[in-house]
Amino acid sequence: MNCKNCHTELSEHSQFCNSCGGKVIRNRLTFRNLFEHVSETFFNYDNKLLRTIIDLIKQPEVVIGGYISGVRKRYVNPISFFGLTLTLVGLEWLVLRRFFPEQLNLSSLAVGGNESMLENVFSFAQDYSSIIMMLSVPIYAIISRIVFFDNKKYNYVEHIIAFTYMMAILSLFGAVINVIGASMGRDLGLVTYINMPVQIIYISYCFKKLYKISTAEIFGRMILSLFTYMILYFLAVIVVFIAIYFFEGKEALMKVFEGFRPKN
Repeated sequence: MNCKNCHTELSEHSQFCNSCGGKVIRNRLTFRNLFEHVSETFFNYDNKLLRTIIDLIKQPEVVIGGYISGVRKRYVNPISFFGLTLTLVGLEWLVLRRFFPEQLNLSSLAVGGNESMLENVFSFAQDYSSIIMMLSVPIYAIISRIVFFDNKKYNYVEHIIAFTYMMAILSLFGAVINVIGASMGRDLGLVTYINMPVQIIYISYCFKKLYKISTAEIFGRMILSLFTYMILYFLAVIVVFIAIYFFEGKEALMKVFEGFRPKN
């Protein structure tokens, strides 16, 4: 008998291949063994995906720090995990648009009659959510590297790895909160009030664990990161305006600017 994956010769009683580690499959597919395989793949703690999600919440320094230091088998690698997250976020928007279209607004965040501006920016963010997520990782890594300018424990690329994991798990959490909030009749503006502090707290928690620093020190660096973020945010707004102009045209950009005008 040969392994069906790598064709290595196996004994008749082998359960796994000695060469590639693949499980020996002897039975034809049925609904029962297909269900057992799906259950084992997605809901068994020994599964990499479930273990990665749980440990990113409980002990993120083990997942992130482990990958950076060379542990590559125990958890899902950051690129695959991030790619899965992009797929699930796309599914989230599909569910929201299909079943909760009336909750797809940021009216609760509108101040001074800028509903039109928020609507246009939010629409753009929905259309290019995957691109925005991918671009956010290196941008956040720049911020964190600036904040930890005096600590050389992790370089810029390693900060990118850290945020790839962190943004993936936060996006999963945000997707769940968005769907739950929409099902309760809450618009995404109100849900944002929950997501934003959770993101700040979780990212601070991860870096506290990774750098092994005190609560007081991570609080100070969090304040510095928010200040740095504000500076880069204004630069990002300019980039978004330019992107809207090139992707949507001058008319769409004018609509965004009209949103800044106070209504009578």
